[in-house]
Parts: sequence; structure tokens; C-alpha cells
Amino acid sequence: MDETYVFSHRHLLGLKDYSCEDILHVLEQAEKFLEILNRPIPKVPTLRDKTIVNLFYEDSTRTRISFELAQKRMGADVVNFSSSSSSVQKGESLKDTIRNIESMKIDMVVVRHKSPGAAHFISRCVDAAILNAGDGAHEHPTQALLDMFSIRQKMGRLTGLKIVIIGDITHSRVVRSNIIGLNRLGVEVRVCGPRTMMPLFIEELGVTVSYNLEECLEWCDMAMALRIQMERQGGGLFPSQREYHERFGIKKRHLLQFPKFTIMHPGPINRGVELESEVADSPRAIILNQVTNGLAVRMAVLYLLSGGKRV
Repeated sequence: MDETYVFSHRHLLGLKDYSCEDILHVLEQAEKFLEILNRPIPKVPTLRDKTIVNLFYEDSTRTRISFELAQKRMGADVVNFSSSSSSVQKGESLKDTIRNIESMKIDMVVVRHKSPGAAHFISRCVDAAILNAGDGAHEHPTQALLDMFSIRQKMGRLTGLKIVIIGDITHSRVVRSNIIGLNRLGVEVRVCGPRTMMPLFIEELGVTVSYNLEECLEWCDMAMALRIQMERQGGGLFPSQREYHERFGIKKRHLLQFPKFTIMHPGPINRGVELESEVADSPRAIILNQVTNGLAVRMAVLYLLSGGKRV
């Protein structure tokens, strides 16, 4: 990294505005926070004077817990907001909600929302730093960052690797952030899945498209299976989950047939659909490592967006 490099971002709305140097800087900071997490007392007072609101308009387990643990292990004051138990149910708009919350003197907002662009909208309404924890089927930048961190941790590098992303490409926010970030870091990306789940003009994002799972598994270094997102589908995109698994699910026989590739999944897993249980629990899967690394990556992002003054 150039010694003159300065991380200048105020928000993390998506990876589109993050350069290769920005992404690598986040990953380097995450290495330091992973070391902290391995200490007997995995805490630092980095965000001791900060108040952070977790503004979740969609259900979440991994992302929400990961952000909250990261914030608390850095000493922040944390407020959790759930739309199901708020004035949103009384008709309050997103703009009014966030402006009322900011009037309580907060420093940062982590937001997940069903509408693409929600994080960008909020960033124009308030002065607090905004972190996008997933906006509709648009982006999920911290998931992509933790995926890249996990890949580099496993393989020792990113540049020159071959990665296939398998499944519901159309409805996944994870895939868009990963394509942007992996391309910036010199990774060759291929997407694979049913034609009904493949967006038009996806090649314009810098990927190649395949509809042959075995061909992709033979080619790749890493295979990232995506969850079939039934809640975002209108129905009828494939005949049944059983047929999807037959054509695009990674099975135990694939581990024997193609001994090179490593398995990833952003979670939650639909066992017997995207992955057989033997595959999900295989030593070649780094799925639980991704969860651990997600905590370190989110600590790094919180640190950088807070100003990065003390560790």
C-alpha cells in the first residue's frame, strides 16, 4: 500500500465508489481486528464515545448480530431499531424516522432495507455516517468484504483466482457487491444458475455466464453458493427445490469428482437445496470462517468510518 494513501470515505453505501486500494485497506485493518478477536479479552475502546443505531427494516440474524457484537466489542453505545415495533407501523416515513433518530445525537447508522438505494437516500437526509447492511437486491458491501477477506485468508491471495457464484443471481445483493469487489482485485468471476434467475446483460458487470455446474466446479478455485431467496421471487422460476438441487446443488460426489475447489456460502443455508449437508459440513467449506471474519471486517469498517483515530 502506498504510504501516501488516505482512506477518505465517510459512508459505506456500496463498493462501487471504493477503489482497489480502498478495499485492500479495509482488509488490512480487518487483519488487525481479527488478532484482537483472538485475544483472551477481545475488546478495544475504539468507539467508546460513539452512538450507533442499527436500523433494520428487514429480518436478519447473522448481519445484525455481527454488527452489534462488533460495535459492543469496540465500546460503542448501541441502539437497535426494529420497524415492526416502531412508528413505521403508524405510517411514519423513512425520512422522518431517520431525522428523528439523528436529533437524538447519534454518530453512525447501520441500515438494512427492502428498497434498493435506501442507504443512499438516508445519507442525504442526515449527517451521520451510514453503513449499508443490505438494500433490497442491490448491494451488501460488508458481506462482499468478508467474503474477499475469507478468500484471501484461505488462498493467500486474490489476484488471479477463479471464482464461480452459483444460484439466484437476479435476487442476490451479495453477488453484485462481490462482482464489483472481486473484479477490482483481479479475480476472474463466473456466474452459474437457472436461466430464469440470470439477469439480462449480467456480462456487462465483467463476468461470464454458465449454465453447467460441473463445468464451473472443474474450472474454479472457489465456489460460492447463494441462498434461493423465495421471499423475493414471484414464483415459477424453477419447477421445484428438488429439481434445482439436482441441477445446481453442490453434492458430496462433486467433492470427489473435483478435488480442487473450496466451498463458500453467505448463509443461511438451505440444506439439501444449495448444498448437501455433507458438503456444508465438509473440511473444504469455509462457511463458519466467513462468519468469524465478518465480525473482524465490520469492526474494521466501523473503525475507518469513525475516523480511525485510535485502536
